[in-house]
Amino acid sequence: MVDVQNDFCPGGALAVPAGDEIIDAVNRLAAEAPMVIATRDWHPPDHGSFADQGGVWPAHCVRDTPGAQLHPALRARFDAIVDKGQAHEREGYSGFEGTTLERRLRERGVDTVHVVGLALDYCVKATALAARQAGFDVVVHREATRAVNVEPDDGERAVAELRAAGVEVIGAA
Repeated sequence: MVDVQNDFCPGGALAVPAGDEIIDAVNRLAAEAPMVIATRDWHPPDHGSFADQGGVWPAHCVRDTPGAQLHPALRARFDAIVDKGQAHEREGYSGFEGTTLERRLRERGVDTVHVVGLALDYCVKATALAARQAGFDVVVHREATRAVNVEPDDGERAVAELRAAGVEVIGAA
């Protein structure tokens, strides 16, 4: 589960349109999964992606703030929470970048990674592509993700890119 955090849901600092509408699907899918790992954006207060630091995004998911916490409606049991985006100078979109995620998956003998969360056109896409590049089979559950769509149709372009990389995208938005 990628970044289902308060700041990415309605009312948050970088809200994904209808981001909270995926939570029922995330809870359902997590209940069926043998292992559930959540990623969180966990940025330092001066993260380079923030507009006041010269980046493109408003400050969001600053570590140890309410906006960085997982959404309270999540009912999944998490086997682990992996924090990402901690390096000041790196975006940290992928759950695999600078984290223990790959090691944790390999230790458990995982072959297929199912990806849900926010946002489809950024962190979900980057995490799914990194999983694929690491040699995992990857399935993105479309009903359990939403796109930011900074540009119209960014989400659909992300789906096309994922499919071209061998990621299976199932379900409807």
